[in-house]
Amino acid sequence: MSVKILSITLLLLSVCVCCHSSEGTRHRHPARIPPCCPAVTKGNRTAEVVGQTYREQAARGRCVKAIIFNTKNGQLCADPEAQWVKDLTAKMRKE
Repeated sequence: MSVKILSITLLLLSVCVCCHSSEGTRHRHPARIPPCCPAVTKGNRTAEVVGQTYREQAARGRCVKAIIFNTKNGQLCADPEAQWVKDLTAKMRKE
C-alpha cells in the first residue's frame, strides 16, 4: 500500500473518530438541558408571567416539583400547590 493512500486513510479515520466523539459531548452540553428548579416561589407573581404556556417539572434529584413560567427576566419556578399557580394554569389551559 502506498504511503499516500495510508496517510489519507488515517486522516479520514481520525476525522470520523473526532466527529463521533464530539457528537456525544454535544448532547450533554448544559445549554441544551432545560434548567432545573431547585426551589420555588410561593408569592403571587402572576403579573410577571408572559405568554400563555408553562412547563411542569417533576421532583427528582436536586429538582423540586414546580410549574415553570416564562417572564421577561427568564424562567419563574412556582409552587404547583399555590392557588395563584393553579388559577393561572387553569386559565392557560382554557385559552
